[in-house]
Amino acid sequence: MARRSRIDDFDAPRGSIFMRLLKWLFVLAIWGGIAMAGVVLWYGKDLIELTKKSNFERKRSVLILAEDGQTVLANYGESAGVRVRVQDLPPYVGNAVLAIEDRRFRYHFGIDPIGLVRAAYTNFRYGHVIQGGSTITQQLAKNLFLKPDRTLKRKIQEAILAIWLETKYSKNEILSAYLNRVYFGSGAYGIDAAAHVYFDKPADRLTLEEAAMLAGLLKAPTRLAPDNNPDKAMARMNMVLDAMQEAGFLEQDKEESSVEQDGRPVPPPRKPINLRDTNDGSRYFADWVLDRANELIGISGADLTIVTTLNPRLQKASQAAIGNSLDLFFKDAKKIPQAALVMLARDGAILSMIGGRNYKDSQFNRATQAMRQPGSSFKPFVYLAALERGWRPGDPITDAPINLNGYAPANHDGRYYGDVPLTSAIALSLNAATVNLASKVGVDAIIDTARRAGITSELVHNYSIALGTSEVNVLEMAGAYATIANDGTFTPPYGIISIRGSGNDILYRHEAKPEPAVLDPDSCNRLIAMMQEVVYRGTGGRAFPGFPVAGKTGTSQDYRDTWFDGFSSVAVAAVWVGNDDNTPMRKQYGGNAPADIFRQIMQAAQEGHPIAALTNADPYEMSLGSALMSQGLGGVFSRIFGGDDATAPAQPLPQGQQPPMYVRPDRRMRPIMDGPMHFND
Repeated sequence: MARRSRIDDFDAPRGSIFMRLLKWLFVLAIWGGIAMAGVVLWYGKDLIELTKKSNFERKRSVLILAEDGQTVLANYGESAGVRVRVQDLPPYVGNAVLAIEDRRFRYHFGIDPIGLVRAAYTNFRYGHVIQGGSTITQQLAKNLFLKPDRTLKRKIQEAILAIWLETKYSKNEILSAYLNRVYFGSGAYGIDAAAHVYFDKPADRLTLEEAAMLAGLLKAPTRLAPDNNPDKAMARMNMVLDAMQEAGFLEQDKEESSVEQDGRPVPPPRKPINLRDTNDGSRYFADWVLDRANELIGISGADLTIVTTLNPRLQKASQAAIGNSLDLFFKDAKKIPQAALVMLARDGAILSMIGGRNYKDSQFNRATQAMRQPGSSFKPFVYLAALERGWRPGDPITDAPINLNGYAPANHDGRYYGDVPLTSAIALSLNAATVNLASKVGVDAIIDTARRAGITSELVHNYSIALGTSEVNVLEMAGAYATIANDGTFTPPYGIISIRGSGNDILYRHEAKPEPAVLDPDSCNRLIAMMQEVVYRGTGGRAFPGFPVAGKTGTSQDYRDTWFDGFSSVAVAAVWVGNDDNTPMRKQYGGNAPADIFRQIMQAAQEGHPIAALTNADPYEMSLGSALMSQGLGGVFSRIFGGDDATAPAQPLPQGQQPPMYVRPDRRMRPIMDGPMHFND
C-alpha cells in the first residue's frame, strides 16, 4: 500500500503540471489574440479610407504617338483590351493563372499558410523561385491599395486587406479583377489586352498553350515576354502546363495537348499590335513623356492620347547610328559600352531620344537620368563667358603649365603651345589654356553663363569646372547647346505637342512662347564660329557631315565619358558614350564614336532641308587691344580700311609651334580626317 501511495503522490503533480500548462497556453492565447488585435488595429487604422476607394475597373490607358499623330510609340494600360469576367473565359485561362500563382485560391480565406509552405517546398525543389507565397487576393490588395514597399507594415496591411476583400467579393469577382489589372508586359494591363498584344485575339479565344504562356509572364513580364525572349517564354509556358497537370486542372496529360500532338511547339506569338518595334529605342522617350504628362496635367483616371514631337525616321536613324559606331570603335562584343543621345529641332522639340543600347535589357534612361561628367564639351561656356566680357576669338591666351592653388591641369599630349588664339585653344581642346582663361574670367561668371544657357545640375565652384568635372545629363546639354545655336535665345527642350482625354477634349497643348535672349547674341555668334573650327580643323573632324556644323568634343578623366555636342542649321544634338559602372574605356575620345554618331544623325536630319550657314563671324577676329599689341597701329588700320593683308587672318599659333594637326585657317570647310584626331579632348 505504501508503494501505491507513493505512485499516487507522483501522479498528482503530473496532473497539476498538465493543468497549469493548459492554463498558461490559454492565457498566452488570450494575450496573443489581444496582441494580434492590436497589430490589426494599429496597421489597419489607415486602411478604412483606402477601402472606400476600391475600384475593380481597369486602369487608365495612355496612348503615346509620334509627331505624325499616327505612329504608336507606346500604349500604357488596356486600350487594346476590354474588361472580362473569368466565368466568360475558357476554364483553362483562369486555371493556368491559379496553377502557377495560387493553387488553393478556391479554398483559402485570403491568406494561405498551406500554400506558403507548398510554395517554399516547390521553390526548394526547383532550386529557384517558381511560385510565390502571396495569394492572388493579396496581390490584388497590393495592386488596388498599396505601394510596392517591401516592409513588414505593408505585408500586414496586405493580409488584412486580402481578408477584407474575401468577405466583400466572391472568388470569381476577385479573380476577374486580378486578371483585368495585372501587368503582362509590352504595355499590356489585363488578360484581354495581353491576348490582343501577343496573339491578336480576345481573351475568350485563347488556346490552352496561349493561356499558359500568358500566365507564365506574371513572374517577370518584361524578361519573359514572348516578343522579347520567345525561348524563355516557351520554357515558362511548359512549366505552367506542368503545374496545371500537378494541380489536376487538365483533364488529359500534357502530352495530349496541342503542344505535342503535331510534334511541333506552339508557333511564336505575333509582335505586339499596340507597340512599335522597340529596336528603335523609342520606349525610353515614351517613359519620359509619361512622366512629363503627369507633371503637366496631374494623375488622372481618364484615358489619354499624347501626341509627341518624336520623328520616327530620325529615331530609327539615331538608333542605327549608335549601333554602327559602337561596332566600329569597340571590336570586343563583351566590352561594348552604353550610349545615349538627344536630338532637338532648333525650337527645342525633341526629334529623337536614345536612352541606351537596348530597352529590353535596361529601362534606365541614360539620356535623362544618368549624371555624367561632360569633360571638354563644357568648355564652350568658359569661352562664352569670356566673349561676353569683351574677349574676341582671335585674342591670345597663354597655353603653358599652370597651378592655381594646387590645381594644376595638364594638356592631354603633354605639349604646350604658348600664346594661342581662343579659337585654337577650343578647337584643339587645350586644357591649360582653357583653365588659364577661366582664371581670368572667374568661376562665378562661368557658372552664370552655364545657368543662363540651361544647365540646371549642381556645378562645382572651382577652376576644374572649366574642364567639365560637374555632372550633367544628356538632355540638359542638348538644351544648353540649343541656346547657343539660337544666338542666345533660351529654347527649353519639350516632347509633348498635345494631350487629349477620352472625349477628345484637349487637356494640354504646347504653345511656343517668345523667350528672352539670355546670352549675348553677338558673343554666341562668335562662339559658333569658334566651334565650327573644332570640326573643320580640331578634335571633332569625324563629326563633319559635309555641311556647316559646330560642336565640341568631350572626354572625362581616364576615358570614362565621351561626348560630342553640337548643331547644324536644322538640329541640335548631344551624344554620350560610356560604361554604366563608370569604368574607363580604352583610349576612347569624344572625337571617336560620339563624333561619328553625331555626323550620321546630322546627315539624317538635314534630308529635305537646304544647306545654310551658321554664322558670318570671323573665328580669328581680334579685339582692338590685342590687334594693337600683335600687329601695331599700321596693321590695325590695314584691317579696318583694307590693304594687301586686309583679309588675312591672324596666325593661330606662332610659326614653328603648331600641333601636328594645325592647318592655316583659310576659311574653307576642309575637315581633317587623317592622322591623330585628338589632343586634349
